Amino acid sequence: MRLKVTKSKNSASLYVIKSVYNSKTQSNSSVIVEKLGTEAELRKKLNGQDPYEWAKNYIAELNQKEKEHKRDVIVKYYQSKLIDRDKQRSFNGGYLFLQQLYHQLGLHRICKEISNNYKFTFNLDFILSRLIYGRILFPSSKLNTYQESKRLLEQPNFELQHVYRALEVISKEMDFIQSELYKNSLSISKRNDRILYYDCTNYFFEIEQEDGLKQYGFAKDHKPNPIVEMGLFMDGDGIPLAFSIHSGNTNEQTTLRPLEEKILKDFELSKFIVCTDAGLSSTENRKFNNKKNRAFITTQSTKKLKKHLREWALDPSGWRLSGINKTFDIGMLAQDELTYEKYKAETFFKERWIKEDGLEQKLIVTFSLKYRDYQRQIRNRQLERAIKLIQTKPSDIKKKSQNDFKRFISPTNITNDGEIADKVIYSLNEQAIANEEMFDGFYTICTNLDDDASTITKINNRRWEIEESFRLMKSEFKARPVYLSRDDRIQAHFTTCFLALTLFRYLEKKLGEQFTSHNIITELREMNFYSIPAEGYIPTYTRTDFTDALHEAFGFRTDYQIVSTKLMKKIYKDTKL
Repeated sequence: MRLKVTKSKNSASLYVIKSVYNSKTQSNSSVIVEKLGTEAELRKKLNGQDPYEWAKNYIAELNQKEKEHKRDVIVKYYQSKLIDRDKQRSFNGGYLFLQQLYHQLGLHRICKEISNNYKFTFNLDFILSRLIYGRILFPSSKLNTYQESKRLLEQPNFELQHVYRALEVISKEMDFIQSELYKNSLSISKRNDRILYYDCTNYFFEIEQEDGLKQYGFAKDHKPNPIVEMGLFMDGDGIPLAFSIHSGNTNEQTTLRPLEEKILKDFELSKFIVCTDAGLSSTENRKFNNKKNRAFITTQSTKKLKKHLREWALDPSGWRLSGINKTFDIGMLAQDELTYEKYKAETFFKERWIKEDGLEQKLIVTFSLKYRDYQRQIRNRQLERAIKLIQTKPSDIKKKSQNDFKRFISPTNITNDGEIADKVIYSLNEQAIANEEMFDGFYTICTNLDDDASTITKINNRRWEIEESFRLMKSEFKARPVYLSRDDRIQAHFTTCFLALTLFRYLEKKLGEQFTSHNIITELREMNFYSIPAEGYIPTYTRTDFTDALHEAFGFRTDYQIVSTKLMKKIYKDTKL
């Protein structure tokens, strides 16, 4: 801030002015901060003291307070004055915390290295960062993401055409981005890459025509649309590691090995355990991870075990508890309320080595009263729905899926007297219910590791995190439906989704995993600021335990009553170090 004197024929007026930068015109201009008064008024007010000397001292004091962020700011508003037309007044600042993580993970350096290999003139770093921030803060189409990026405190310096050109580059460099991101992530924290979780999901398109990656296949949400398939590796701490995109009609089991081979080569990892569900773990995949320093842990359907193994698994005798040197009969656990309560939270197990198809592996079966009760509770609700459907709308009973409650309904054309009925009679299939109830509480795992059962089951129990990652991308990040048509842009879309998920997981870790995903995303989206020209930004969000934890974790604050323009510029700079 500095002194400006405006002289007229009969007086001189003293003002405090400051220079402000206009990002649109890319030029500086001066604005009035405060009118001090005329020379005559100040001489009278200051009892003859030199008004110019006083003004210089006063401005020096203001500058010192500005430097310390302690200057009082007074802004005048008028009830009769209209706001300026087409002038944005509100901006989002929640992205600043994502921006710090983006730079700590070295994504700006990755963009620079990619840019050096091409001849384009657009800013790939700026575009990729906005696509990532947008996927978390305002997930939508690429067109809308471009428009919404103008809501951020730092305005975009690219055009919509550049976004689509950038998608082509991102697709070509998809593997390079993943491998470099992993290497850069090691500078933030040690990766738990001794345990890798793998799973697949699919995403649908709002079209009916198959083409390229968009193919009809088994859709997990049963939508009648073409889909693409995504395979995802996650490390033992829940941080995404690598992903791949396949056509919608690809067999899931064939997707694991190519991506794992890429990890072995590009990530230079060689010693790890791959944990998957039963649907992804073919015999060939297990054999592939039964070599060198690799191992596998996979779920196994108890129902689909060979007869002698299934009988052994369901036998109530011979069960053990970790740390206790005796066996239990699980058939006796519910004999009385005291015994039931004592063992309700325990997980019993039995194990044996088996050799099938030239592969030696350990079979671990667990049993839990709590899990048994949960399964029965779910089935009882399904039976209630089945009974209601039989009684009210039997015409709606059609083909049923594996987990559909209609699987407990059986049709018959025969009356109780053995005669042919005039119409189909529906009833509960008691045999199907009994067959399913037989497996309540049981859970089976296969592995080639020789570790104790409690360690194996503990590793397997974290598979839910990769499923939760898919849920997060589909719900909060709105990764589906996909509106892009070209294969390269589809791959780039999922690259930005993968990067957004990675940033978000690091954000959760930095916050100590004390807030839910929905809570974090909602509050980041609400971290808006009202712009005061020449002065700074007034936070319009509510200060909460979350925002306090956020500022504490990232080392800067945006929750002052007004954040000066100078301080905000410093925050921009510091989040890009």
